[in-house]
Amino acid sequence: MPDFLNDKKRYYTPVEYVFDKVGGLYKMPILWRLKDKSLRFSELKRSINRASDRMLSKTLKELVADGFVSKEIIPEVPVKTIYTITEKGKRSIAIISTLREYGFELMKEDGIEH
Repeated sequence: MPDFLNDKKRYYTPVEYVFDKVGGLYKMPILWRLKDKSLRFSELKRSINRASDRMLSKTLKELVADGFVSKEIIPEVPVKTIYTITEKGKRSIAIISTLREYGFELMKEDGIEH
């Protein structure tokens, strides 16, 4: 299979590219939480409390830059920032859902309770 180059980064398979875009520690949890409703940064922070402010902010910036999430700034006092999943992001939910179900199956097989 040929190599793929994007922004000077080399990928060896399309699957590797997908995991670079939606994988990692916080991208899938963020997309999963945004699948049903838009959320403010503080709401995402509360629901993913293991993420530091810095890491959550960095991950959201990456998701916005890659077109999976949109960011709306509402100029009021205090300023509100609303994050919404885009159509591109919504297409990733089926994959995330499948991985989630597979994760539950593996956890059950390995005797891990959830």
